[in-house]
This record gives sequence, C-alpha cells and structure tokens, in this order.
Amino acid sequence: MLDLHLIATFAIIAATIIAYASERWPMETVSLVSLAAILLLFGVVPYTGPTGGANGEALSAERLLAGFANPALATVIALLIVGQGLFATDAMEAPARMLGKMGGASTFRPILFILIGAGIISAFLNNTPVVVIFIPVLVVIAAQRSISPSRVFIPLSFISILGGMTTLIGSSTNLLVAGVVRDYGIEIGFFDITGMGVILALVGSVYVLFVLPRMMPEREAELSAGAKSGAQFIGEITLTREHPFVGIQAKAGMFTGLGDLTLRLLQRRDAPILPPFEDLTLQTGDTLVITGTRRAFSKALSHGRAGIESDDADNEDTTQELPPGPDYHLAEAVISPGSRYAGRTIQLSGLRPQFGISVLGVQRKSRMARAALSDIRLEPGDTLLIGGPMQAITQLRGNHDLLMLEHSAEAVPQSRKARIAVAIFAALVLASAFSLVPIVVAAITGAVLMLLTGCLSFLQAARAFDRQIFLLVGSSVALATALEFTGGAQLIADTALALMGGAGPAVILSGLFLVMAALTNVLSNNATAVLFTPIALSIANGLGISPAPFIAAVIFAANSSFATPIGYQTNLLVMGPGHYRFSDFLRAGTPLVIIIWLTFSLLAPWYYGI
Repeated sequence: MLDLHLIATFAIIAATIIAYASERWPMETVSLVSLAAILLLFGVVPYTGPTGGANGEALSAERLLAGFANPALATVIALLIVGQGLFATDAMEAPARMLGKMGGASTFRPILFILIGAGIISAFLNNTPVVVIFIPVLVVIAAQRSISPSRVFIPLSFISILGGMTTLIGSSTNLLVAGVVRDYGIEIGFFDITGMGVILALVGSVYVLFVLPRMMPEREAELSAGAKSGAQFIGEITLTREHPFVGIQAKAGMFTGLGDLTLRLLQRRDAPILPPFEDLTLQTGDTLVITGTRRAFSKALSHGRAGIESDDADNEDTTQELPPGPDYHLAEAVISPGSRYAGRTIQLSGLRPQFGISVLGVQRKSRMARAALSDIRLEPGDTLLIGGPMQAITQLRGNHDLLMLEHSAEAVPQSRKARIAVAIFAALVLASAFSLVPIVVAAITGAVLMLLTGCLSFLQAARAFDRQIFLLVGSSVALATALEFTGGAQLIADTALALMGGAGPAVILSGLFLVMAALTNVLSNNATAVLFTPIALSIANGLGISPAPFIAAVIFAANSSFATPIGYQTNLLVMGPGHYRFSDFLRAGTPLVIIIWLTFSLLAPWYYGI
C-alpha cells in the first residue's frame, strides 16, 4: 500500500507542474505555494520512510530548503552577475559585430553560425560555460538584427546539451555516469559514446536550428524607453585641452571621427560655422553643437568624449573628459505643461545645483534651429536627456515640473573596463573548463571581481539577480528531495521495469530510455543518472548482454532535459535573457525529447548489435 506522504508528494508535484504550464499564476507564486505545501506536509507529520528510516532521521525542513544553497543555483546567479558585467562594459559589442558581419545581409544566418559553433565547442568544454560565453554575444546580435530573444536562447541551450552528449567531458552527467560504472569495473573512454552521440546530436540539431526558432513566440525584450527609441537629441560639447576630439580633421565636409554623433554647428571664438566643414581641424575651446541618439550619447560618455556641464561658470574647464563611474545613469524627463522650467535656458534652469544632474541633450517634436544648447529655451513637451548618479535621478520621481519617464534610467557602459571584464570572464571559463576549481567557486569569484574592479555597480548586480530562477530552483529541489526520500523515484523505475517484463532487449532499452527522459525533466539530470545507472547495469546482466547500450541509454536519456527549465542548468541560464515561461520549455522541449527517444530506439539496437 502506498504511503500517505508518497501520494501527497506525487499530488503536489503534479499540481505544481500543471500550475506552471497553465501560466494562470506568476511563477514565483507557484514556487512559493508548492514549497509551503511540501514543508507543511513533512513538518506537520514527520516522515522517516524508505531512505531516511535507516538512521531514524525524519525529512527535515533544513534538508528540504537545502536547494536554496544548491551550488548549481549559486552558479547560475553568479554567472548572471558576470554576464551583467560584460553588458555594463560593452565588452561583447566588438565580437558581436564581427560575428554579425559573417552572416552578410541575412537576418538569421549569424545566429545559425553561433549556434553551430556552440554545439561543436560543447563537445570539448562543459556546456554550461559555453552557454555563458555566447549569451552576451547573442544578446547584442539579436538586438542588431531585430530578432526576438525568445527565438535564439532556447536553441542555444538545447544545442549545447546536444553537443555535450557526444564526448565524455561534454557534460557533468556523462562524467557522473562514468564514475558510477567505474565502481562496477567498467571504464568509459573519451569517445566511447561519440558514435551514437553524434547521430542523436545531428538529428536533434535539425529540429533545433530549423524548426524550433519558428515555433517560439515573438516576445520582445523589456528594453528601456531610451534603448528602443532612435530619436535624436541635440547637445553640445566644449573642447578642453585633453579632449579626445581635439585634432580631428574634417573629411568630405564632415567630421567622421565623432563616431555616432553628428556635428550640426561649430562655434569658434563666438563665430558660428555651419556645415559643410571644409579644411577644418577641431581645436581647444571649440563648442560643438551635436545631435545623436541616446545610445550615441551614452557611448560618447563611456569613452570620455561627451562633456558634462559644470556649475562653476568661472571655470574654463567646463566639461569633464573622464568617463563617469558605474553608478552614473542616463534617463529621460519631459518638461510638463505649466512647468516652471518652461521658457528658461538650461544654464538658468538650476537643475544641476538643485538635483545634481546634468542636461546632456534636448529632444523636441517640432524642428529646432541650429543653436547652442545654452541658447535654447525649454518648452513644454521637450524631452531632456539627463545624467547623474542613480540617487540624484531617483529624486526626480514625483516632480511635477520635470516628469521622469519610468524605466528610462540606464547606466552608462564602462567601456574603458571592457578588457578587465573580458579577462575576468576568460579566467572564469578556463578555470571551469579545465577543472582548476569547481565552477561555483569560479563563478562567485568572477562576480565579486566584477564588483571590486568597478565593471558594474551593486545596483546593476542586484538587477541581474533573477528571483524567478531563485524560487524555481529552490522549490524544485525541495520537491525532488521529497520524491527521492519517500521512494517515489525508485517506485517509478520499478513500475516501469515491471510493465516491460518479458519484452525483448530492444523494447526494454527503449522503455528504460523513455522513463529516464521523462524523469530527468522533473528531478535533475544528475539525480536521474545516479538513480538509474545501477538499474541499467542490473538489467543488462539479467539479459546476458553487453552493458554498453544500457549505459549509453542512461547518459543520453539523463541529458534529454529539454522539457522544463529545471531540467538542466543551461535552461535556467537562458530563461532570463529569453524572457521565457515554463510552458515555452514544454512546447519547445517535448518534441525534442520524443525525437531523441525515437532516434535512439530505432538506431541503438542496430548500432550496438542487440
């Protein structure tokens, strides 16, 4: 007779999966409710069932909550912070542009090249750092090509898992199974699983590369208003002695050395010079009236090329060439009707002494004449591009004269620290790939170094923390612990084998693969591998055949963690950047699990000669 705790655990797991898939409630709510339910079950009625009864120890709340201290969860959170450091320094912009050029005019071809490369590299490096490498690159390329992030990140995770199935070191699951069978006197070589693994990876890759992107919903990333807008702001820069623009010469009537900024008016000794600019060289003391997008101003600031106005009118050095720190943010604010700033120039507005912010540019719906920023009188409806510390920008909220656009605040990239961020990231990947330290140690150390070196601020690091992932993993580990402790996982395995009693080796192999592939998406790939490896070896011995096909079945089935975000660590990594829901993995991953199962079932008997 089934134990009450076992039945209740099955019921809670089933209800949780249904709730996740239905999307009627937020993922955080479902995670917390399922966690509370399992804690209540074993807290109110203590349990010392099959796996805990030997020492008389009940399944405690501490053990159920251990998932929140799970090394995999700590790794994912730390890697998200490291990735944020790469974004905050624009470190991936140059590699993304180079890869983007490989695809020519094609929209999706660069993505295709990256995915294929990720799959190949995953065969020789652990697939988790491979996904970490390519996430920031894909973010930039998807934005450049106007591709929805939801179409690229699940394919990245899936193809890295497929690539990791082809060699012994491609996945931690492969190494774990090899360690278990070594205790039984069986050695698995580096390429022993490669033949069948390559077949499965090629078949699965056809689906991942050419079918899956078309199945995914067009779900746009949540960008700030400023990031979405291509509107032009007008601003001005006064060149000091050390300014990077000093010495730039005009070519074909334009100053191409200004990057993405366009010079509309040059004021030299109070004499205005209009384009085209012929035979001119920028000099100290020149005032440049420039236009550009918010992104252009942000990029100029990050390289110390955009001046920040000073309060000291008597100071000749009215601009700051040093790039601002990681806490310096850009935001947009609108002059409201009836504002006391309407009719004033920016210099006389008093915004800097009052709020500690700088006005870097003005955007007006109607056409503005070519004039210095100091001569432009503000009008209701003007949008100001402002910059300053986040604390100063936050003070503007609730101001009725200057309406700050919600979610428009965005940190200026720390471009001068891009090499530092890349060095930290490279050290993390190399240390993980060559097992110099555990990946959790490398990831947390990398996150701390990103903060200590100023590549990103604590506020940016906090934004990288994904509470959905945190609660999802913690509650899922609690459910998996309860399932193992009550003997539920073993019951599933025993029942499946009993149903296949008397069948031939090929049928048993196929059925065992299907059971493991289903369970690995509810438990974890490593838990499934450890649980089923002894069972698979026992079946092979009972049938009197080579254990090789059954060991391969455990490895490939345990890696088939495509149908849920909790199935594999790389799925969790892409969940945030792709803005995915639980149902996205069900819809995208379930067909791939079936494809891998059918391919193995049809070809494994021929390949292994059974």
